[in-house]
Amino acid sequence: MPEKLLTAIPRPLREQYEKGLAAIQRQNLDYAIAIFDQVLQKEPGFYACREALRAAQAKRAGKKGGFLKKMFGAATSSPLMAKGQLALRSNPAEAINIAEQMLNSDPHNVAAHKMLADAALALDLPRTAALSLEIAFRNTPDREVAIKLGQALAQSGQSEKGENILAELASTFPNDPEIAKVLKNVSARRTMSEGGYEALEGGGGSYRDILKDKQEAAALEQENRAVKNEDVAGRLLAEYEARIAQEPGNLRLLRSAAELYTQKKQFDKALEYYNRILTTAGASDPSLERVMAETTVKKFEHALAQLDRSAPDYAEQSARIQAEQQAYELEQCRKRVERYPNDLQMRFELGELYFKRGKFNEAISEFQKAQNNPHKRIQAMSYLGQCFAKRGMNDLAARTLQNAIKEKPTFDDEKKELIYALGCVLEKMGKKDEAIEQFKLIYETDIAYKDVAAKVDAYYSGQ
Repeated sequence: MPEKLLTAIPRPLREQYEKGLAAIQRQNLDYAIAIFDQVLQKEPGFYACREALRAAQAKRAGKKGGFLKKMFGAATSSPLMAKGQLALRSNPAEAINIAEQMLNSDPHNVAAHKMLADAALALDLPRTAALSLEIAFRNTPDREVAIKLGQALAQSGQSEKGENILAELASTFPNDPEIAKVLKNVSARRTMSEGGYEALEGGGGSYRDILKDKQEAAALEQENRAVKNEDVAGRLLAEYEARIAQEPGNLRLLRSAAELYTQKKQFDKALEYYNRILTTAGASDPSLERVMAETTVKKFEHALAQLDRSAPDYAEQSARIQAEQQAYELEQCRKRVERYPNDLQMRFELGELYFKRGKFNEAISEFQKAQNNPHKRIQAMSYLGQCFAKRGMNDLAARTLQNAIKEKPTFDDEKKELIYALGCVLEKMGKKDEAIEQFKLIYETDIAYKDVAAKVDAYYSGQ
């Protein structure tokens, strides 16, 4: 049951789908969800409708949040989960419908997303599976979900994205043979796909096709490099603007235009197009919100670079822009965390911003949550140790750093930083012998690291 494009869906169902989109625009979310549910029961592979349903669910949840609703959703999801698990064995399509019932009440239900993904993969709907697995991974970034997500992305033609997720997972679990094997398979799949060899194996291509694809890829690469040229960028923008006038809902075109405007340092125009993407999609997108924030930061940086350094008020203007930029970054990150409280990557980023601004209590709170993200755990623990040390809580700092060191098997720069930080904390505690033992560990492998040579030499000279 392959996934279907809009053009492959029967007209009556297409019309229903369009009614659902219109209902989202009118904020009639209950009606939109009911329509999308009906359409997907008849066409489970209609991916665009599944995406629209997910957006409507998230938008409604944002309006109807609250403790009682969450408690009610948790109480009613258990029997549905049991029913869905039974259906998964013999009727995956029914399992998807049951999972959607659960997600209508709680769009962040990780168990429901996992069940839906398993059912979608059984029906050969990898994009549908990846959609749910991405949400599950954002809420609970564990090893099993990451592996399935990487595989589903590769199966749905997003091999590079899947490979990146698996590569990051492999760096977190360097000795895990299963992750290494899956990453190798996904990398091979990407090579086959990009080179055109899959079509060749299936009899649907030729070596001439492969050569043609490579030539086209080279031409595109040259064009991408040439985008740095103002004339080429202007020509491409004119083309995009003309096409957007004909296809106002084409999100890919809107994003390409926004990226080009950013490159041309027309940041307000870029942000206008990013906002159009949000309005057209009808739902929040954390990755897009992050890009918009980064674009605004570039706007601040550009304004700073435009200042005349010889002007008498340069220092005042520079300080003002930097203060505004820092306040913006912190406020935007804080708002994103409020909207996506389960996104531990965002928690980590907010903790970093608090740390840089000397708000150590606030940073501790964020890093304590962020350490549950396996990809950021060691870094979060390192920051926690530094926060405790900044507040004079040296015993807590030492214990936190020691725990982080135990969890870090590879003696790389990150581990050196942890050991060095622990040595400095032990010095502050007056435990000079214990501190020097930490510095010696680094000295034995990297004599040039920071000032460990001076510390170790001073220790031996003192004897």
